[in-house]
Amino acid sequence: MAFSVSAFDLTNGAVLLRVICGLFFFPHIYFKIVGNPPPALGFFKAAGFRPAGFWMRVALVVELAAAVALLFGVYTQWAALLAAASLLVAAIAVCFSNRCVKWLWNLNGMEFPLFWALCCVVVAMLYWGQP
Repeated sequence: MAFSVSAFDLTNGAVLLRVICGLFFFPHIYFKIVGNPPPALGFFKAAGFRPAGFWMRVALVVELAAAVALLFGVYTQWAALLAAASLLVAAIAVCFSNRCVKWLWNLNGMEFPLFWALCCVVVAMLYWGQP
């Protein structure tokens, strides 16, 4: 878990994927913070989370922890698995918010969170067993 400069060697594919997986959380975190109410709150209500505000904040904390850990390479395997679990919940929530299963992300489907979750699983696999 020791910090090293090689943690940011973007010529290493594993490092690049880890950093991207972490960075992609920040726009999602942002939309759970800004506004009154935050834009993400409507999604949590539509997906059936009750109370929506509480679960949105739980998602915010989980995403922030995973994003920072992935970005800086801290407990990478566990952060990637946490991120993947969060994204799988998001994919299922997309189904509930649509009242049906849709695939294509541009049509409100679960394609993007599933792809991202799989990328996080790959990050966990690449880093498993490393110090």
